[in-house]
Amino acid sequence: MEKIKIVWSQKANIKLFGILDFYSKRNKNTAYSTKLYKRFIKELRLLFKQPNVGKATDIESIRGLIVDEFILFYEITEDRIIVHTVWDCRQNPEDLRIK
Repeated sequence: MEKIKIVWSQKANIKLFGILDFYSKRNKNTAYSTKLYKRFIKELRLLFKQPNVGKATDIESIRGLIVDEFILFYEITEDRIIVHTVWDCRQNPEDLRIK
């Protein structure tokens, strides 16, 4: 049996690195960005044991994992956890596009 992998979509990567870059520039160091990234990975690893821990969304196969003021929207397939986007909850919810 193949091990499940965490895969970030291109959109999720862009959002993730935009968030990390913002905090690095604002704080003039990478300490918080590093801590936040590690927190995202730690929370995503919980999905290996409890894949349905995230909140269900209007899209049947997509769930949202809440991490502080962010939501990681993900989908579970046979061999992957696909992170579709990272959402900062302080943004206008009308701008949210998951896929």
